[in-house]
Amino acid sequence: MTYTVLYDPDGRIEDLPLDREPHEKLARAVLAWTETSNTQPADCTLIALQLTGHARLVAAAVQLQASSLSAGSGRRALAEAILGEASRRLPAPVQDSVRCCQNRARLLRALYERLDGLHDAAPAPAPAHAPAL
Repeated sequence: MTYTVLYDPDGRIEDLPLDREPHEKLARAVLAWTETSNTQPADCTLIALQLTGHARLVAAAVQLQASSLSAGSGRRALAEAILGEASRRLPAPVQDSVRCCQNRARLLRALYERLDGLHDAAPAPAPAHAPAL
């Protein structure tokens, strides 16, 4: 199997908004499959690639959020742990199996959980000061 790697030298793809809802629905559907599900290998490959691509975008968002936290922060440490897991698992070749799809779906779910945790930890924006009269 071959696929084309996206050429993005300026890193603009990371600026795209995450299309979260359909990917979370896809991940939930994939996690509901059983090994006896009648899923075609080609479909598994495409779904795993879709989940992989989206997981890379979410990982970039987690990295960006985590970098704004102090080095000793517990939330940053948790983010770095999931980012380490993602950096080990995402480069692995996609397989045409239910198991591969489910592993990618679990990773995507974990990345979103961490991203949500980081959003909760983000400092509130400084209040705007009223102009002096």
